Amino acid sequence: MHMIRMALVGAGFIGSVHAANLAAHPDVDLVGIHDVDGSRATELASRHATRPLGPDDAFDSSGLDAVLIASSTDTHAAHLRRAAAAGLATLCEKPIDLDLDHAVEVVGEVGHTGLPMMVDFNRRFDRDYAEVARTVGSGEIGGVELVQMTTRGPALPPLDYIAVSGGQMRDQTVHFFDLARWITGEDPVSVFAAGSVFTDPRMIELGDVDTSVVALRMPSGALVQIDSARRIGYGYDERIEVLGSDGLVEAGRHQAGAVTRYRAGQVVGDGLHPGWFERVAPTYRAALDHFVSALETGAPIGPTLPEALKAQAIAEAATRSLRSGELEPIVYPVPAPAL
Repeated sequence: MHMIRMALVGAGFIGSVHAANLAAHPDVDLVGIHDVDGSRATELASRHATRPLGPDDAFDSSGLDAVLIASSTDTHAAHLRRAAAAGLATLCEKPIDLDLDHAVEVVGEVGHTGLPMMVDFNRRFDRDYAEVARTVGSGEIGGVELVQMTTRGPALPPLDYIAVSGGQMRDQTVHFFDLARWITGEDPVSVFAAGSVFTDPRMIELGDVDTSVVALRMPSGALVQIDSARRIGYGYDERIEVLGSDGLVEAGRHQAGAVTRYRAGQVVGDGLHPGWFERVAPTYRAALDHFVSALETGAPIGPTLPEALKAQAIAEAATRSLRSGELEPIVYPVPAPAL
């Protein structure tokens, strides 16, 4: 079996993360790297003993099996279309497109190809979250009744990032909308979201919040509560708890180390990871492993494009609820088949 020949599109921060993982993967031949900024692609390619690619070469199926799309969000849809037209398997950073209607249109166009296409909702590949999903799916804790999720970052991202991010529901909480579906095996039917701004008042001008609580209702009656914060100051904090009819399963917060110091009247332990990347870095490698293994074996691949649309649809309804102050129904789009 030959190595999976892959091109990387995008040489920014997350592109550099993917480049390192692609270059280190024993079953991947990193053919080259393309970026709209040629000098950035050249620098990253030289770091990983590969070559910069022009836009045509990055989607040339004669020398490639797959492409990893890690470019700016507003280019994902066009690159997905181009990869599909070239017959290339694709691993794409989320979202497909910030505009849900456009994302649905794209999935309708490329979905009929039958090509392996995966959206990198990397939290599914967190070892602890995968074990929570396995435990729930096995029935060990009975029927799911209540899910508590936390996603809290250490500091407010730059406002120029916030302005193009789509807002907290679409950018941050959306990972946990995907996890909620995946872990419970259910598509929520309604959502209520409340949010506040505690950091920079300019967030209000952007129509966004930095702190929010979301409640989802599942068809079974199970409830999911997700709290999201942009700035907590004590590190990066994620955790999930699932209460079932017969027990509870929990993935706790991760500390940066496991050393505890005992003094008279005081116990001091290691703190949390300083940022989101330090906490979730292994999940990018694990997601790539899943993608490559599926290409090699023909196993099912996921999260799929339609699954990504569902998480995005929940985020859209949650964004509406933030603005309306009301419980909002969740409408799941069905991509029209390409003619």
